[in-house]
Parts: sequence; C-alpha cells; structure tokens
Amino acid sequence: MSTHVPDLSSAPFAVFSRSDELRDSAHEQVLFCHDRRTGLRAIIALHDTTLGPGLGGTRYFPYASEAAALTDVLRLSEGMTYKAAAANMPLGGAKAVIIGEAGEAASEALLEAYGRFVEGLGGRYYTAADVGTTAMDLDVIGRTSKYVVGRTQAAGGSGDSGYSTALGVFSALEAAASLTWGNNGVADKRVGVEGVGKVGRHLVDLLLDAGARAVVSDPNPKALDRLEGKDAALTVVSSVLGEELDVYAPCALGASLTPESVASLSARVVCGAANNQLLHSGIAELLRRRSIQWVPDYIANAGGLIQVGSELTVASRAEVEAKVRGIQETTREVLHHAVDHDVTTYEAARQVVNQRLVAGRADR
Repeated sequence: MSTHVPDLSSAPFAVFSRSDELRDSAHEQVLFCHDRRTGLRAIIALHDTTLGPGLGGTRYFPYASEAAALTDVLRLSEGMTYKAAAANMPLGGAKAVIIGEAGEAASEALLEAYGRFVEGLGGRYYTAADVGTTAMDLDVIGRTSKYVVGRTQAAGGSGDSGYSTALGVFSALEAAASLTWGNNGVADKRVGVEGVGKVGRHLVDLLLDAGARAVVSDPNPKALDRLEGKDAALTVVSSVLGEELDVYAPCALGASLTPESVASLSARVVCGAANNQLLHSGIAELLRRRSIQWVPDYIANAGGLIQVGSELTVASRAEVEAKVRGIQETTREVLHHAVDHDVTTYEAARQVVNQRLVAGRADR
C-alpha cells in the first residue's frame, strides 16, 4: 500500500512552505491558527518575552499567500519587541495577522474563533488593534479571550489608540526638528503626511496646531474628505514624495523608503507612524549619507502601544499622555547616540534597545 504525499511547494497556503524562514528566525513561538467552521486562517508570532508578555495588534489583511502573511507577522512582531523596550514598557514583542478576504470585513464568528486561539496562549500574548481591525472588533474578540487591550471604553478598554500613536510621532518629530533646525521645531515647516487614516489625520491636526504647513496624500478619498476645509495651511496632493518638503511623515504601509525614493527625497527629517519604513536596513546608511535625520519607526510610533499596554498597569489618562510625550526624550537619546558613535539611527536605536533587553535578561 502506498501513501500519496501531495506536492505543496507551490501552494499559496501551505504551513511548511516557508519552514526555512521559521528555522532561521529568533522567535520564541509561532502559532498557525485554522478554524474550519469560520474559515479563519491566522498566524500569531511571539518574538521575545524577556521584558513581559507579548503585546501587539492583530492585522486583518488580504494577503496573496500564507508566505506573505508569515513574512509580515515575523517582521512586525520583532519590531514590537524593540518598540516595547524603547518605550520602557514591561512588555514583550508579538503580533498577529488574519488572512482576510479582499473587500470583506471579518465576521463576528471568525473573530470569536480567533479569540479562542489567543485565550489558549494563557496570557503569553495580548492582542490589540492594527490595520484592518478596530476597537469594536476587539470587543468581539474579548467575548472569547480576556487577553485583549484597546477595546472600546464602553467595554472597559481605553478606546482607539490612533491619537496616542499620532502624539508619539509628533513628539518624536519635534525632537528631530529641533535637532535639525533649532527650538522652533516644526513651526513654518512643510510636512508631507503620507496616509491620513486613524493616525495620520490626528498627526495633521497636531502639526497645524504647531504652525506647520501640511501636505497630505491618501489613496482613500473618504480619508481625504475628513480633512476638507480644515485649514488654509493644508494641501492635498497625489503623492507627497514628489513634493518639496522639510519633513516626510510616512503613515501608511511600510517600505516607502527605497534607494530611489531616498535619492529624490527633499526632506531633511523623516518621521512617521508606518511600520517597517525601510525597504531594507541598508537604506539607513543612504539616509545618513544625505544628512537626512530618520527616526526609526518603532521609536516614533510607540504611543499606541503605551496607551493599550498601560491598561495592564491601570495607569491614568494623564500618566499615559506623559509617557507618550516621553517619546521625545527617547528620540533625542537615539539621535545623539547616532552622532556620538558615528552610526546610523537604525543602528543607534538597536544598540539603545539591546542594552535594555540585556539588562532585562540579567534581571530574570
């Protein structure tokens, strides 16, 4: 009797099709979740829990393949380790992705099934919102798991974290701008905000209040409609990268900093909310050669993590805001470290954070 073994090497959704990537990763645990009844296909990745339980959002996205979803969740979860350590939060790095259907929102049954997988990790992973999920979705996930932060205020959570993320980015941007141009910060500077969704639109408000001139782009007309008539200092364009800018603030999806975009970039400061902004780590050296001050994304965009993570420590709203504004001081530390040690800001941030992780392991 022979057993037929199907060839899954070219299948779009095959768990072992990227075993090489899993073998080479430094992650503590990667969980593939499948619920036949709802069609749920999700991946939860725990990168490093040295400083505490892993915390990271759940991204609902129509990935072309399981391989693409795995690559994304591995990168994002590693970034969360560095984000939590940089923010001095007692948390580890983790992330989750749900492979969604294009144009379709996640059903409540699917989210409840996902919550059962989160619950099964017994508190090693706390989930929050990310691209494609909302605080209301978290309320649904919370029906089947208690390890959820960032739910609506009505459900006992701290609500949407978009403003906190934007405030953190603004605080980081102010630090970089002050180092570049002096104490006036972003006042009178032309800032290109790429993506004006739930974070970018708050950042625009903060910039306009600080006296900056905002140039914005977003492929979603509804996102731009929310800004209509907001301020004379606001300009809508098809692409901010083609504009003359003082600051470039990527707040959409990542990898917008490429050899080509860096070569044509007019801005002297790059600081935004998008994750994984560099196409690859070598881009940081290209930015340094052009004397462009880049704030690593996980330093700048930690405000949302601080807000939802503070639910676990029962911090007050004032305490949370003070900690978010503290991102400005962390940014200064990283930028000065880069200058003092003659390294890119990418390396400076990793060195600063690794020192905290090493200290955390020593205290275990």
